[in-house]
Amino acid sequence: MANALKSNLLISLAAVSLALTGCGNQKQQGTVTNADGSTTTIENKDIQLLNVSYDISRDFYKEYNPLFVKHYKAEHPDSNIVISQSHGGSSKQALSVANGLQADVVTMNQVSDIELLQKKGLVANDWSKSFANDSVPFSSTTVFLVREGNPKQIKDWDDLAKPGVQIVIANPKVSGSGRYSFLGAYGYGLHKFNNDEAQTQAFMKKLLGNVKVYESGGRSATTTFAQRNMGDVLITFENEANLTANKFDKGQVQIVYPSYTIESETPVAVVNKVTDKKGTTQASTEYLKYLWSDEAQKLAATLYFRPSNETILAANSNKLPAIETFRANDVFGSWDDIMTKFFKEGGVFDQLSLNKANS
Repeated sequence: MANALKSNLLISLAAVSLALTGCGNQKQQGTVTNADGSTTTIENKDIQLLNVSYDISRDFYKEYNPLFVKHYKAEHPDSNIVISQSHGGSSKQALSVANGLQADVVTMNQVSDIELLQKKGLVANDWSKSFANDSVPFSSTTVFLVREGNPKQIKDWDDLAKPGVQIVIANPKVSGSGRYSFLGAYGYGLHKFNNDEAQTQAFMKKLLGNVKVYESGGRSATTTFAQRNMGDVLITFENEANLTANKFDKGQVQIVYPSYTIESETPVAVVNKVTDKKGTTQASTEYLKYLWSDEAQKLAATLYFRPSNETILAANSNKLPAIETFRANDVFGSWDDIMTKFFKEGGVFDQLSLNKANS
């Protein structure tokens, strides 16, 4: 009898072990019947989340994750949570998740990347209503980074179309940073030429003709410009430009704000198809929700993102100056329309680019 009870106990333990392993080491419970007839609850309290994000968000999440872990531990003292990161070009990252990368959350720089996952059934249809501000905790905008002293006297988008100027930009075919750079210039052209597409496209053809390098993502474009010393101007996000000018390459480069530029949103979403299976939906939701906390919003401002909290944004006006911006959707329509018109194979970007970026 004793041997039979021992055998049953081992079988029960094995079953619980398999159940826990199948749940990806998430906080799950199983009950084991002991030899004396009593029961023991076995609980695995280690929670592991994967945040798949775009490349130049890495500095923010490097500091945000420890803040959230501390907060989560205070709220759930019996649990341990570990956050892993994956960074790359925003659209490439979205494709990786669509193709099976087991992300718990996605934190992107373009709504269309999350809409792709929504269409695949990985993200809830109402994902944009899951958090405040249409699930955009903070934003950025597109600016220029030039060599110290601004030797080419670059002051606005027009100067990027002048002969002899060499531009470094992320590839608009695969990178949200590159896409916002292209749309920022195009939107400026429409603004300047009273929505005249022909004049705008003539301007864009000159500007794109000055592109020396199309990089795979925003951070690699920064590396090419700042560390490899290629080009006269880098078109990039405001937060990336500030980190480079004030930290990575201080004293070697400076920021130029164009007169009219594009707002870049940073939408976030829980990948429910993954989290429901793993049992991490609640933890993933808390992870993203905390992005709206005062602590996270202040961190965003410290790293030159524009917080959605207007009070915190106003308190940081010295480093995040008021500028005239436009939203891509207000000027160009839905992201489906934008992607079809500008960035599909043979679209407007391909037609205007003399040095076509490889997709």
